Amino acid sequence: MKITPDEVAHMAYLARLRLDAGQLDKLTVQLNDILVNFNKLTELDTTNVPATNHALALTRATRKDSMRHSLPREHALAGAPASDGESFVVPRII
Repeated sequence: MKITPDEVAHMAYLARLRLDAGQLDKLTVQLNDILVNFNKLTELDTTNVPATNHALALTRATRKDSMRHSLPREHALAGAPASDGESFVVPRII
């Protein structure tokens, strides 16, 4: 698959990027190289490869839930710019 400078310019426009002619040419070459490398993946025989949702076989990657004491309210509110002693005070946004 070959990508044209016009297509790269259109993508740059959509991404709100300003590219000069040199940057446009360089990016076109780089994107073409990426597409060539991705196209090589189609040559691989993956008929006996099981589908996966992650590159690493992770099991139980999260810790167990356990009851712990929470941060005391005074410590949590200590760094707040404003509080009423029980909660953070923030400006009304309506």
